[in-house]
Amino acid sequence: MITKQMYMNEILAMDDRIADILTDFGLDCRSCSGAQSETLEEAAKGHGVILEDLINALNEAVKA
Repeated sequence: MITKQMYMNEILAMDDRIADILTDFGLDCRSCSGAQSETLEEAAKGHGVILEDLINALNEAVKA
């Protein structure tokens, strides 16, 4: 389960589809150096993304 406290690089390593979902939400984390030091919550806040919607989409992907 993906949580808001997880670091972006941890989340990206979970599933190949994650990067595409993040991109759909305006987060291009594949090429971002901040992915190793930024949590999902920080990334969402910094990009104006609704955190709950993002977490739900990511968790749906890893369940499938």
